[in-house]
Amino acid sequence: MNDTQINLRQQAILNFLSQTPISRSEIETKLQDKYPVSKLTLIRDLKVLSEQGLVKIQGVGKKTVYISLQNPLEKFIDKDEYFAYSSGLRMGVKTGFEFGVFNYLRNLSGLDKKLNYLSVQEKKLDPTIFKREIERFTVEFSWKSSRIEGNTYSLLETDILIRQMKEAEGHPREEAVMILNHKAAIDYILKNREEFKSLTLNKVLKIHTLLTGGLGISAAIRTNPVAITGTNYLPLSERDSLIKALQQTIQIINAVKNPLLKAFIASFMIAYIQPFSDGNKRTGRTLTNAILIAYDLYPVSYRDVKEIDYIEAMLLFYEQNNLYHLKQMFVDQLDFSQKNYFRT
Repeated sequence: MNDTQINLRQQAILNFLSQTPISRSEIETKLQDKYPVSKLTLIRDLKVLSEQGLVKIQGVGKKTVYISLQNPLEKFIDKDEYFAYSSGLRMGVKTGFEFGVFNYLRNLSGLDKKLNYLSVQEKKLDPTIFKREIERFTVEFSWKSSRIEGNTYSLLETDILIRQMKEAEGHPREEAVMILNHKAAIDYILKNREEFKSLTLNKVLKIHTLLTGGLGISAAIRTNPVAITGTNYLPLSERDSLIKALQQTIQIINAVKNPLLKAFIASFMIAYIQPFSDGNKRTGRTLTNAILIAYDLYPVSYRDVKEIDYIEAMLLFYEQNNLYHLKQMFVDQLDFSQKNYFRT
């Protein structure tokens, strides 16, 4: 499947077809409430979806039906409509970990982008400027990743903290530690780039330890249940199950060939498994960058991502196993990095 964008009407067609194969006339009827469409436009839509490998046509004449081939993790969900309801009123919420998602991770589409290589830009740039760009990325990633976790440092305060080791007044010490831990993790990744071309459990534990040191967070795989604010989703609770899920994720990341897909899977699966008592999402984001850097690709800072958008996109995966918004966010951040870092 290619990564050509489809419109909301075409995505609605895929959503209908994901429930059961139906005829063109049935599709037209289902579309009328929200996306009224002419017969010719619908024929064009179905042709586009078929050419993209998202729809299969079966039967002939009046017995013709259309079948969705879209990865079920990638269907469109209207985020605003979904979160208009409180957690207790949202429909179809999955309240536990679904091992079935592993069946679909290798086949996620739309991550075949051609990107610049870090080493090429390093050769083009003056060494001082390249180093400055690395520092700028480190500041912006450390700031936004910490911000997603509730840290209240501003970007400027984070810059001063990282470059001058001066803590900002009016903030608890733990916030400075969180930010500096991010810097330590990125420094470690940059010094050990090749190490993250493949993952192991120990490498995941190492990144988590770097990110959570000095914050009173256990470095071990947890042995107690955890709950997540704002959702009825409850992660696995038994240590053996957590290790099994984490090992299965690592195996898939190592097996897939596409570095972008490897990085993307890391970005959400660590958070979904919640193997640690705290620090799971930041471990996933940092491992994402470890993989990108290992494959000589630009890391992502999440700088222009709104915290609420990130949290809601992650909750959609917890509750619906839906990656539409997380994937779009990841692709947008890849584009952002290409346009804003290491420019020549």
